[in-house]
Amino acid sequence: MPRNCKLHKAGEFAAVINLKYQASGDLIQIYARPNGLAYARVGLIVAKKIERHAVKRNRIKRILREAFRKNRHDEYEHLRKMDWVVRLRRPVSKNESIQLATETKLLMFQLQQCHG
Repeated sequence: MPRNCKLHKAGEFAAVINLKYQASGDLIQIYARPNGLAYARVGLIVAKKIERHAVKRNRIKRILREAFRKNRHDEYEHLRKMDWVVRLRRPVSKNESIQLATETKLLMFQLQQCHG
């Protein structure tokens, strides 16, 4: 994923979270905000408190980045011009990896329907 497609600074994360456009699922919570750019950006929050091991946190981030990448090139124009913050709500087992990717796409679509 290109560097310009990621949120980096705490202020960027805070701007998305404080807008309070959110959707929650069993595994994740997604926040969204229009960004005025021609492309989407994403920020991932996988806390040590929820997933202690770095290997597991990195695996989850990899799955979320891939789900975002696939959705970003979808035919949906709305997914492009937004900032997204994805926060993990509970630990994810290896068996739930597909559910994590599916839930990401579903929640992104729900947010777009409500606030697009």
